[in-house]
Amino acid sequence: MSAPTAVLKAELRLFLREPFSLFWIVVFPTLLLAILGLIPSFREPSAELGGNRVIDLYVPVSVLLATIMAGLMALPPVLAGYRERGILRRMSTTPVRPAALLAAQIALHFAAALVSALLAIATGRLAFGVDLPAHPPGYILALLLGALSALALGSAITAITPTAKATNVAGTIVFFPTMFLAGVWVPVQAMPELLQHIVGYFPFGAAAQALDDAAQGGWPAWSDLGVPAAWTALLIAAAVRWFRWE
Repeated sequence: MSAPTAVLKAELRLFLREPFSLFWIVVFPTLLLAILGLIPSFREPSAELGGNRVIDLYVPVSVLLATIMAGLMALPPVLAGYRERGILRRMSTTPVRPAALLAAQIALHFAAALVSALLAIATGRLAFGVDLPAHPPGYILALLLGALSALALGSAITAITPTAKATNVAGTIVFFPTMFLAGVWVPVQAMPELLQHIVGYFPFGAAAQALDDAAQGGWPAWSDLGVPAAWTALLIAAAVRWFRWE
């Protein structure tokens, strides 16, 4: 077994022992979707939403929320904890490089977000009759870019905060604005036009719009795909530049 594979298996065992993190990533987005779906008015078509129902718009939001939970609330405390406890420093003296540990954590949190996305889509379809994404390739690409931007943001937060406690505080502070930008409080499509335009400059607002476009059957606008891609590149560069192994 190669060293990166061994690290991945070990981190998977530890990851599965964290039911609290798994709940917020895998269960919470779908639970929120189910609660919203129980509101009668959310299941009625709305002329203001182009004949769509509010619950139709909240499936992509729930999918995106899973990536935000993984990137901001679950990943940063793990990385910061490893650094603060000296695990990364000790690994630097072994054949296993710290980068293997970081890659394993990112892969596991990304996989958990994908499971959550599938669960939200299935719940929307089976419980509330929400149509499956009509343009799967565009939907998958938008989801991938949204997830990468969330994980990149979490990595950047970990890089610039000195302690695990500071990382938790910073992640929580950033988390609530990102929920708004993703449309958790109000779906992006239901926002005033000016606010939609502003939100579209941020990765989660653009990703939410891209997911909705793909769900409706169209290829997402290149601008909505380009925004999270650009933010991902910028945040990864910042994380690499300022990340401290010890």
